[in-house]
Amino acid sequence: MTCAALRRGLRGFTLLELLVVVAIIAIGSTGVVFSMRDTADTQLEREALRLAALLEAGRAQSRASGQALRWRAVPGGFRFEGGFDTGLPTQWLSEHVQVRGDSVLLLGPEPLIGPQSVELALAETAGRSAGRGYRVSTDGLHPFTVQPLVSP
Repeated sequence: MTCAALRRGLRGFTLLELLVVVAIIAIGSTGVVFSMRDTADTQLEREALRLAALLEAGRAQSRASGQALRWRAVPGGFRFEGGFDTGLPTQWLSEHVQVRGDSVLLLGPEPLIGPQSVELALAETAGRSAGRGYRVSTDGLHPFTVQPLVSP
């Protein structure tokens, strides 16, 4: 058998060709990962969902203890006020979150509370205006929910 006949019988990829393909896939994957970074609006929505869960946890603790609990926005975060230590967080995960208006929510101890809401938005930073916001609200009977605010 000649060399030409031997080469025709062996079909496949060389190691160099496989390395080139793997390198192209790695570069493409890197581009996709960087294009899917977490946006500020996604962070704000995550903060609103987190706040709704924290308010429900505070509401449950207030009902279980029989003591009144209040949530209040403070500069750089928020605070749960009551006659007991809730152990709940008091900081936003992102420093760009701000509460619109002067918000105080009463969380209990009664099973039915009045309709209440708080609005979250992104703080204006250099070169970027505040985007959309979210309202965390309850009708007093149902759990706190998150709704996007409609831009004017």
